[in-house]
Amino acid sequence: MLYFSRWKTVLIWAVVLAGVILALPNLFTQDQLVKLPDWLPKKQLALGLDLEGGSRLRLQVDKDHLPDTDATIAILTRRLSELGYTNRIVDGQRNGRVLVEVPGLYDSQLLKDILSLTGELHFQMVDDSVPVQQAIDGTPPEGDEIVYSFDDPPVPYLVKKEPLVSNKNFVDAQAGIDTATQEPVITFRLDSIGADRFSKATKANVGKSFAIVLDNQVLSAPVISEEIPGNTGQISGNFDLSGASNLALVMRAGALPASVTVLEERTIGTDLGAASVASGKIAALIGAALVIAFMLLTYGLLGVIANIALVVNVILILAVLTLFGAPLTLAGVAGIVLTIGMAVDSNVLIYERIREDRRAGFSVTQAIDSGFSRALATIVDANVTTLIAALVLFTLGSGPVHGFALTVTIGIVTTLFTTFTLTRWLVSIWVQRARPKEVPGALLKLVPDDTRIPFMKLRFLTLGFSALSSIAAIVLFAIIGMNFGIDFKGGTMVEIQSHEGAIDLDDVYSRLEDLNIGDIKIEPFKSDNRALITVGSQGEGEDAEQTVGVKIRGELQDDFDFRRIDVIGPSVSSELSQAGMLAVGLSLAVIFVYVWLRFEWHFALGAILATIHDVLLLLGMFIVFRMEFNLWSIAALLAIVGYSLNDTVVIYDRVRENLRRYGNSMSLPALLDASINQTLSRTILTSVATFLALIVLYIYGGDDVKSFALILAVGIVVATYSSIFVAGPLLMLFGLRGRDVTNKGPSAVSGQSGA
Repeated sequence: MLYFSRWKTVLIWAVVLAGVILALPNLFTQDQLVKLPDWLPKKQLALGLDLEGGSRLRLQVDKDHLPDTDATIAILTRRLSELGYTNRIVDGQRNGRVLVEVPGLYDSQLLKDILSLTGELHFQMVDDSVPVQQAIDGTPPEGDEIVYSFDDPPVPYLVKKEPLVSNKNFVDAQAGIDTATQEPVITFRLDSIGADRFSKATKANVGKSFAIVLDNQVLSAPVISEEIPGNTGQISGNFDLSGASNLALVMRAGALPASVTVLEERTIGTDLGAASVASGKIAALIGAALVIAFMLLTYGLLGVIANIALVVNVILILAVLTLFGAPLTLAGVAGIVLTIGMAVDSNVLIYERIREDRRAGFSVTQAIDSGFSRALATIVDANVTTLIAALVLFTLGSGPVHGFALTVTIGIVTTLFTTFTLTRWLVSIWVQRARPKEVPGALLKLVPDDTRIPFMKLRFLTLGFSALSSIAAIVLFAIIGMNFGIDFKGGTMVEIQSHEGAIDLDDVYSRLEDLNIGDIKIEPFKSDNRALITVGSQGEGEDAEQTVGVKIRGELQDDFDFRRIDVIGPSVSSELSQAGMLAVGLSLAVIFVYVWLRFEWHFALGAILATIHDVLLLLGMFIVFRMEFNLWSIAALLAIVGYSLNDTVVIYDRVRENLRRYGNSMSLPALLDASINQTLSRTILTSVATFLALIVLYIYGGDDVKSFALILAVGIVVATYSSIFVAGPLLMLFGLRGRDVTNKGPSAVSGQSGA
């Protein structure tokens, strides 16, 4: 295990060097990168909207026109280009969904106005042969239809169905101000066919009116005073300069082949994104520093090697994200910080094995070789269970859930690489050159070498407590229920900041109450000049939810800046809640199958029940403290599912190993006690390292991240408890015997303590 051929050494360092080169551009500014040689990579890490600022909209194409989704995406893309947004994403999804992301844009209302406007513009002759009211009361003449104006109240018009000109005839359109009337107008240019038809129609209908109809509503109905020859003209109507600019843009880009509805909006101001970047860097650096210091104190020189591997691990994560252009989100930063804490687990498993074998009488070289060999199966099992949860989260999640799962998934892969190649290579070089006589000692020892705690004697107490706690959580869920955020129940959330001075919350509430937008909650947010407004779901469809945001903007925009706006419609909130439940259930099911295949049904059932116990206790915490349950909460729960199973699998792996060694010669309670004691050092050390990283994330993260870190921190405590006091006793409850597992899994040499 400690021998490396030359080609393996070259390959390992080639990967490390490639990672450094790919990640290196992130340390430079754009101006500095321009000055570097052209042959050097210059691609930088893309930032998600929550770090860069911008808007994300989820649109739904009319379900009767789903085949037109590809064409709709093309028109939406052209409209964004007309707005000047080249660095945008317009991505078609299932069932006619379209995801639009525009980095750096803060005015999401403008974006929605431009993208949601169908843009069907027609010039239609007004039919004055029949009074409009008569047509409304009876039947419009053949070839005619009734359309209404944008006015309040709307004015009806009887118009010819056959348009004089339509979107396909417009070559260009520009907004401006009429010099005579000082009113906003749109100057348009027609193609030859449109110009010919319009000229003939105006010549034949002097003294009559034609209606300018946008999306089946009349903008204006000017009287034709004379023939309008040529291919240019002018539109005036019920719009301001901004509205004229928007309409002109839509005319240039073309009408949508199908109407679209805004289902979800998430907008973050650029200043808020910059603040998140700064806090994320601080959290990552301090978290890494604490974990590095902890490893040095715990393992000495071996800790130095582990820390080198940890730094390379983070570099490789950043390199992979940079290479594939995957954006780093705030949730992704949280995933990296969590990976920093959990990445030490593999090294802890190996190092504890090395110490154990050294105490058993192995030479230093033999102990190191054996430590790497015997930890392999345990590390693979532990990381695969976490990987399963992360992949399910990545597949079914969206928003912050997706970003978190992405970095955790990449982190698991890079951790396995650094552990079994780079760490092992560095240790082998140290052994060859230093020829040590002893394994490096530790300045900090949290767990004695040979603990003999009788855990199984406490099993009735611990299982009883866990059972009652789990039942209590279920009862509380049935009686009180969860405090679901707008992610899962729909609604609107707006963060505002006053232009000057503290916010008068009562005044804001009074102004919003007059808007008749339903249940309103206003609370101070971080400082006295900022507040968070939450409005419950309107229960009247997607458009009703979007109207709330428009009304709040209209009422408060003169006095406040909008730092963040989230609007979640009922269809998206329903899908998010279903996907969240499916993610938790599916991850548990797949992990159950994996553990069953690797161990036995006793282990699989014990691991899943212990994990369900952890999830129930965390849900109980949400209910008791009325914590908001949102997408971040789902990410935290699935992270704990992976962590808890990781913890439990390590102990179960040692149980299986001891069963092979002792069979039925040792009583099951004694065997379980020995296994838990032997892995106790690893369990405590990994939990402490991860906890340190999460403390920093809690202190320096934003509000969503802070809540996420708190859930994870509590979850780690619960998971550590369950892996020791629940998972082991459950094996006794299921009647585990040595003969059940002697033929499962690879053979291994047992030890006395460590991991």
